[in-house]
Amino acid sequence: MSRGLTIGEFARATHLSVRTLRRYHQSGLLEPATVDESTGYRYYRTEQIPLAQVIHRLRELDVPLVEVGKIVTSDDPDTRSELIATHLERLQDSLARTRAAVTSLQRLLRPEPGELEVELRSEPARLVAGITDVVAVGDVLQWYEGVMAELDVAVPEPLGPAGGHYDDELFADGRGTALVYYPVAEAEARGRVRLFQLPAVELAATVHPGSHDDIDVTYGELATWVHDHTLAVAGPVQETYTIGPRDNPDPDSWRTEIAWPVFRLA
Repeated sequence: MSRGLTIGEFARATHLSVRTLRRYHQSGLLEPATVDESTGYRYYRTEQIPLAQVIHRLRELDVPLVEVGKIVTSDDPDTRSELIATHLERLQDSLARTRAAVTSLQRLLRPEPGELEVELRSEPARLVAGITDVVAVGDVLQWYEGVMAELDVAVPEPLGPAGGHYDDELFADGRGTALVYYPVAEAEARGRVRLFQLPAVELAATVHPGSHDDIDVTYGELATWVHDHTLAVAGPVQETYTIGPRDNPDPDSWRTEIAWPVFRLA
């Protein structure tokens, strides 16, 4: 009677190296069907090939060995699906970070000629309906989506596009105060939505075109312009979402104004 597939034959059938199969055996993730007591040779059953291929695919997705073990040993399809979905969400987050980094690097390494277009303007005091909170920089996007959903209900007819104020601590410490709002003529407080009177301010403003993957580069260019023109920042950075993902799903169409409250140094 055949003892089964040798480790070399099983490696060829599954595209898992012998070294990897030995490691999986040692970790208890994929044990051979039998091990010859005298020689130590490992033998596998053909029925183990699908399991090995599942493990191979999960590892190609960088699923940690501990989670791979939970997935392949669980008899509950919902549990397996939840574990895989959780890891895929992590992969999506990692992919988004990688894409943003690549976009920024391409722009930094191949800068477009010409000076940044910056507008110096006086902005009068404004009444806005908004939501403010202390948030972590990594949670800003998710927090923003929730805030905008509430504002859309509370402010059906705003006077202009949505905007946001972001304190320096958010960038410097990774956690700080954020305020997202709609300009209004009047409005009522509703849920987390409150009325805020924004003071008059002098602004140095520029427009960032496209997705936010490389918006940090525009921030840096604006900082350079402000420094070169002997200005100092005098308050939280302001963003105005003239055209955003809520208006058009195409990132190339997005337009975000970045404005820094400034005053001229003596």
